[in-house]
Amino acid sequence: MKNKIFFSIFGLLLIGLTVVLSITGSKREQISEIRKETAKVMTAQKNTTQDVSKIESIYNIDDVTAKIRLLTFAKAYYTFSSQADYLQRFDKVSGILALSDKQKNSLFDNGLDDTGGSRIDNLGLKSTYDTATGYTSDVKDNMIEVLATVVVKTSGNNQQSVKQIIVLHAFYDLKQQKLVSIKINPVQE
Repeated sequence: MKNKIFFSIFGLLLIGLTVVLSITGSKREQISEIRKETAKVMTAQKNTTQDVSKIESIYNIDDVTAKIRLLTFAKAYYTFSSQADYLQRFDKVSGILALSDKQKNSLFDNGLDDTGGSRIDNLGLKSTYDTATGYTSDVKDNMIEVLATVVVKTSGNNQQSVKQIIVLHAFYDLKQQKLVSIKINPVQE
């Protein structure tokens, strides 16, 4: 009788152990499946993060380039101390501009007065780029809208230097990698 009780208890323990092992085995399979799915999600998230970072860096590079181009224009455009300097302004920035002839002629006049004399030299006009801050908008139709506030110091014969704040409004073409339109102190229409 002791043997029967012993074998019965032993049988129940074996059955219990088998049940526990089968439950543990199925849980291990579930845990393994969850780990595999988690690994897939982590890989997909890593790839998505890398793609987003790549897009952001490309956008940021174009953004920075657009600002740099407009600030380079401002520095060259507002720095002169003689007629010769005044006439060389376009040559300094021609590589970053793709302006219409009308706008180019409007922005870069010859600096001569009505008598044909040098307005710059006769009046002793001088202009020095001081500082600037650039701002950009989102990309639209392969264009970035760029704004800059520029501080320049200007003076003339027998005049003290005066600081002026100028607003530049431009469009930067992503395909050409050039400024295609520039307005100075634009008036809202």
